[in-house]
Amino acid sequence: MREHGLSKVLISEEEIAEIVGRLGREITDCYRDSDKELIVIGLLRGSFIFMADLVREIRHPMVTDFLTISSYGDHTESSGDVKVVMDLDESITDRDVLLVEDIIDTGHTFSKVVHMLRARAPASLRICTLLDKPSRRKVDVEIDFCGIEIPDEFVCGYGLDYAQKYRNVPYVGIYSGSTESAD
Repeated sequence: MREHGLSKVLISEEEIAEIVGRLGREITDCYRDSDKELIVIGLLRGSFIFMADLVREIRHPMVTDFLTISSYGDHTESSGDVKVVMDLDESITDRDVLLVEDIIDTGHTFSKVVHMLRARAPASLRICTLLDKPSRRKVDVEIDFCGIEIPDEFVCGYGLDYAQKYRNVPYVGIYSGSTESAD
């Protein structure tokens, strides 16, 4: 069943589960020989569902933390104005850091977050994203673990939102712009 406002299923629940499982195995393999503590950082709010599923697939000791950045507001385009709304509780100095994002689009916001975190001297900083939209990239971002590339469509579901709606939809769908029944 499709939600009002989402015109098409882009990535099904089953496909998401396969992608998350694959990413978990890749990340586990990457950190297998590390003697540093791993801290998995999710960018709120969009990454929380993906990150919850992902950390259950990673077979390596870890702690988690969250960072809240705002650049979209209630719009479908990033404003480019990045604000730290909630900073990390944990220090990342000399730790292996895995930064988890729901989608990397233009790269503006994400590159600023990466720059900010690199300044805090982690032992390593790797990037994991569920969705990559390279056709919109304006700033280069090196992605270490990528779920799937998607076309230039505005998507919602599985944590991604439009005006805080659709996060609970269990698949990723294309947003059609109709919000009359979204409340």
